[in-house]
This record gives sequence, structure tokens and C-alpha cells, in this order.
Amino acid sequence: MNLIEDGWFHEKNKLWPGQCMSLKVEKVLYHGKSEYQDVIVFKSANHGNVLVLDGVIQCTERDEFSYQEMIAHIPLFSHPNPEHILVIGGGDGGVIREIIKHDTVKTVTQCEIDEDVITLSKKYLPNMASGYSDPRVTTHIGDGFKFMAQHPGTYDVIITDSSDPDGPAESLFQEEYYQLMKMALKPNGVLCCQGECLWLHLDLIRKMKEFCQRNFPKFAYSYTTIPTYPSGQIGFILCSLNEDTDFPEPERTLSEDEIDKLKLKYYNSAIHKASFVLPQFAKKALAK
Repeated sequence: MNLIEDGWFHEKNKLWPGQCMSLKVEKVLYHGKSEYQDVIVFKSANHGNVLVLDGVIQCTERDEFSYQEMIAHIPLFSHPNPEHILVIGGGDGGVIREIIKHDTVKTVTQCEIDEDVITLSKKYLPNMASGYSDPRVTTHIGDGFKFMAQHPGTYDVIITDSSDPDGPAESLFQEEYYQLMKMALKPNGVLCCQGECLWLHLDLIRKMKEFCQRNFPKFAYSYTTIPTYPSGQIGFILCSLNEDTDFPEPERTLSEDEIDKLKLKYYNSAIHKASFVLPQFAKKALAK
């Protein structure tokens, strides 16, 4: 709560030193400490309700769709027939909401370590959490490492919707975690993980690229724009066990009518392709 001063929330964090995102607070709806992290939910002046974990903005009702749609639809449209999906994290429910828009999906299993995030999202972010009522969705409260170790060769797609590599999510950016995901995937499985910011974390992204290429025949990096994330951008690490996967070319393309039917606000087939085109400074850094 010390990050709220004079009616403004200021996102100050060592992961982006010298800069911060600020939002005007109308009302603090919830503040408490779960077993794992500090949690704030507040109503903002122009971004709707905002979820904050350990002082870092996780989502706002105004712009959450750009992140949720891209982290879900890029990997699902990169797989020829995604039926069984595992979500690690994603307690706000936004990723699940997008996954269940795919008719091919038969089961969605979520492994979220912090049950309080799910409970609070259902109360304060109901549009994001709407997918929890779908009968295809099963939620497991617990550690993703242990869960994947118990389910080898099970999933077509694994999506890791994590917070930043500080605190409880730090281990999700290590090679051991990617090796566990590899084991839990089916032979032609695809994974997609939150991949930090090109403007702030190129060294971390480059390190992750190196160990991903040691473990998977196909690797790619894409990104989306989102105003309330640091520097207005967030990326995605994508890996496939299928050497024929061509991430920038979606397996299925959508017509305008299909886009409207799926209620998509950000994702379309053209932006799927474009999201893999990196700015020159990032392209050169990742090519080293």
C-alpha cells in the first residue's frame, strides 16, 4: 500500500529501475497478503479494476485483452489440433477465457499455486474469470513443477502465464522448468510462456533462447503491445517439439466474421504473423 501516494498507484520495481507506471486510484477494493504474495485490487480512474501482485500490475480491465489473446491464441493456432491444454498460473482467468473459444479444445487444466488470486479475480474481474464455469476446465491448486512431473506426455499445448522473475515466479524462467514442460508435452506439443520485455530484459531473453534451443527443435519469440506493462510491451517464448512447426504461419486463419464471433479485440491472423517481426536492436541481440 506504500505504492499508493496522493491517490495514485506507482509501480516502482527493481526490474525496471528509473521508470514507473502510475494509475489514478478511485477506490481500493481489496488489500491483503496471501500465502505467497501481497495482493491489491483497486478501481482506477480510467483503466477499470486493476490487479496488483507484490507491487506489480498484473492486469487492468481496459487493456488485458491484448496480453490474454496473444499468449493463448498464438500457441493454439500454431498447433494443428490442440485438444488438451495445461495452463500454469493465470489465476485471473483471462487465458482460460481465450482457450475455450477453440472448438478443438477438449480439456483445460489449470495449475495455480495461489488460490486467493482465483477467488479475488472471480469477484473483482468477472469478465476475465468467466471461463472458470466452462465444464472443460479443471483447476488444481498447487505447484506446477510437481504437477507436470506427475503428468508426462499429456498435453498438446502448455501456456505459462506467470508474473515477473522475482518472488514466487522466479523458477519459471529457468531451464529446469522448460525441461519439465517438455516432458509433460505430447510428441508434437507446443509451449508458450510469458517472455518479459525487449526494452528491459534482453539479457534474460537471450539466456532463455539459448537453453530453449538446447531442448526443443523449434524456438521463436513474439510480442504484443499493452500500455500498462513496463515499456508498453511484453513478449512470449514459444517452443515446439515438432520440427515442422512454423510459428509465424498460423495453422488456421480467421475470417472477419470468425474474429467477431470469437469476440477478439486484438488477435487476428495478420497480427499473429507480424508479432514475430522484431525491431532491429532486438533481432541483432537475439541473433548473437
